[in-house]
Amino acid sequence: AALSAEGRVRTAVLDVADGEAVRTFFGGLERIDVLVNNAGTGAPAAAVPDVSEDDWRRVVDTNLTGSFLCAQAAFALMLTQDPKGGRIINNGSISAHVPRPQGIAYTASKHAISGLTKGLELEGRAHGITACQIDIGNAATAMTERMEQGVLQPDGSIAVEPTFDPKIVADFVVRIAQLPTSVAVPALTVMAAGMPYVGRG
Repeated sequence: AALSAEGRVRTAVLDVADGEAVRTFFGGLERIDVLVNNAGTGAPAAAVPDVSEDDWRRVVDTNLTGSFLCAQAAFALMLTQDPKGGRIINNGSISAHVPRPQGIAYTASKHAISGLTKGLELEGRAHGITACQIDIGNAATAMTERMEQGVLQPDGSIAVEPTFDPKIVADFVVRIAQLPTSVAVPALTVMAAGMPYVGRG
């Protein structure tokens, strides 16, 4: 979805890893003030030797390449629109800082989002384009339902992990989107209190 300064939203269903589809969508926009790169996926839990190449590529293509393609298209429009500038918000993860056991593809893709965000922030600086990475830990979504049954911990144990209402994340995204581009928020971490993070592993 694309949101304009006037609050208009334009949506489309597309594969973010399909560069042509992404370019077609953004090519139909006259202006974009905020891009939120939120598309993401994981892979089945697997030890490094057991990760399939297909799973690896699917995760990296969606989480990293998809975020890059959308950011690239939005960045190009933000450079040429009048007035120029805008904000790109990337969905990172606690896994952008510390891995979970048996989640190497997801972890690698989210570490790469940190580099993508920093690169966008640096190159956008002179043009009023800011980039932010929101690292989210255990928001209560379909992706984290397994936390309530217990998940593998680095010491080999299985433990239930706390979750929190994803509306809190949405509120942060809206607040950041409303800031003037003269204000940068390079990174934000929001997570369930008590979830394994500091000292995870």
